[in-house]
Amino acid sequence: MKYEKPYVLGIDAGTGGMRVGIFDAKGVPVSFSTKEYATKYPEPGWAEQDPKEWWEALVEATHTTLQKSKINPEEIAAVGVDGTSSTTVLLNNDLQTIGSAILWMDNRSAPQARKIFDTKDPVLNRSQAGVSAEWMIPKILWIKENRPTIYKKTQLFMEQADWINLRLTGEEALSINHITHRWFYNNRKGGWPYDFYSKIGLENVTEKFPKRILKPGEVVGRLSRNAAQALGLKPNIIVAEGGCDAYIGMLGLNVTKPGRAALIAGSSHVLLPITDKDVYIKGIFGPHPDCLIPGLNVLEGGQVSSGSIIKWFKDNFSKKEEMEALERGASHYDVLNEKASMIPIGSEGLIVLDYWQGNRNPYTDYLVQGAIWGLTLKHKPAHIFRAIMEGVAFGTENILRTLSENKLNVESIYISGGTVKSDLWLQIHADVSNIPFYITEFTESTILGSAICAMTGTGTYRNLVEASNNMVRIQRKIEPVIENHEKYEFYFDKYRRTYFALKELMHEMSERRTH
Repeated sequence: MKYEKPYVLGIDAGTGGMRVGIFDAKGVPVSFSTKEYATKYPEPGWAEQDPKEWWEALVEATHTTLQKSKINPEEIAAVGVDGTSSTTVLLNNDLQTIGSAILWMDNRSAPQARKIFDTKDPVLNRSQAGVSAEWMIPKILWIKENRPTIYKKTQLFMEQADWINLRLTGEEALSINHITHRWFYNNRKGGWPYDFYSKIGLENVTEKFPKRILKPGEVVGRLSRNAAQALGLKPNIIVAEGGCDAYIGMLGLNVTKPGRAALIAGSSHVLLPITDKDVYIKGIFGPHPDCLIPGLNVLEGGQVSSGSIIKWFKDNFSKKEEMEALERGASHYDVLNEKASMIPIGSEGLIVLDYWQGNRNPYTDYLVQGAIWGLTLKHKPAHIFRAIMEGVAFGTENILRTLSENKLNVESIYISGGTVKSDLWLQIHADVSNIPFYITEFTESTILGSAICAMTGTGTYRNLVEASNNMVRIQRKIEPVIENHEKYEFYFDKYRRTYFALKELMHEMSERRTH
C-alpha cells in the first residue's frame, strides 16, 4: 500500500494498557501495538496505577509499532496523546510523581463529590446529573482532607495524558478538554471558578495547576532528546495536545458538527452529542463549551454497564454455545448473535434493566442494580442474550429521549468500540432509537483521534475539523427499520417504567449489602 506523508504517532493511554499506532496523512493505519499495565486495588472501591508502568508500556509499544511498520522513524512528524479522564497524577517540586496515580474509576471521593454537589453553586449548572467521584476535583479534595501532608507536598496535579506529554517534552500544560468537563473550568465565564473552589475547601488550589491551557491539536512542545532516545524516534518532533479518550474519539468518528453524536461503545457506553446550543438538561452532563471544537458544546450521557453485561452473560451462562462454537470453529459471540437473531423483537416478553453497576445517566443512581423480568419456562439463553442487547439499546435511547424532550435532537450517531462487531446489536440500536448509525472504516476512534490531533499540530490541516474530514471515512450506514421501531416503543415504555417501579426495592437491597 502507498501511504501519504507525513506520518504521525497516535498514543491512547487506556485503563488496561497503552496503545500506539502510526497513521498517514489520510488517516490510514500503518501499524499498531498494545502493552498492558496493572491496576492495584489497595482498598474496596479504590483503584491505582503506577505512572512508571505507563512510561515503560509506552516505550515498549512504540518500539514494537515501529518495527511492525517498517518505515523510517525519521519520517514521523508528530505525536498526539489521549488518556483516561481524571486519572490523578501528583508531582513534587522536582516534577517527580508522588506515589501511585488515582485511577478515574476510584470512588474513594464519593463523600467529597456529594458535598460539592450539595453546595448547589451556579458552577454546577453543567453537572445537573450530579457530581461524580470519578472526577478530578473531588479526588483532589479527598487528598487534601485525608492526606494533608501529601497535598501540601504536591507541586502539580495533572491528568494522565498531560503527564505523558510532560515526559515527552518537559513542558507543563493542561488540556482544555479535560479541565472543562471534569475540573469545572469554563472558557466563556472567566476560566477557573476561584470562588467555587474556595467554597468547597480548595482555596488557592489553582496554584497547583500547570499555567498553560491548550486546545486539542495545539503544540505542547518538542520531543526531548531523552524521550526520543527511549522511544526510538527523532528528537524535536511536534507533540500535540490531546485530551480525554472518549472526547478525542469524537474526532476519530468525525463528530465535529451539530446534530451528530459519538457513541463510544465498549464495556460501557458513552454518548457525546455536539451542539451549538447552550442548553442545560437535568440528567445529562454539560454543555461543556469549547472543550473540543471552539464555538461548539459537548453534552455527555453514559451507561456504566453495556458490553460488560454481554461478556458477563457469555462467560457465565452460555457453555452450550461455547461448545458449539468450538465444534464449528466459530466465535462464541457469533454463535450467540446467530441464535439471538432468531428471537423476535422484545425477546418474547423479557425486559432487562442494564444497571449492573448502577445508572450514570439520566438518573445518576448508583444504588440500583440490574434486573431481568418477564421470564417463563419457554425462555432460553438466546432470549436473555437478545434481551440484554435490547436493554442496553433502551438505556441509550433513554438518554437520547431525555435530550429530545428538551428540544435537542440527535440526527445521526457515529459508533466505535466492541458493539460494531455485532450487526444484530447495531440494528437493534438503530431500530430502538430510529436514528441512522454510521460505522467508520477504522473503528478504533480514540487512537485515530490522537493521530488527528498530531496531524493538526504539524499544520498539514488548518484545524481539527479539516483534519477529521480528511482522516475519517465512513464504511457503512445502518438504517433504522420503522416497523421495528414501532414495535420497540412498547418495550421501551416498559423499560423506562421499570426503574421507577423497582427503585425503592433496589435501594433497600443496596443498603443491606453495604451494612
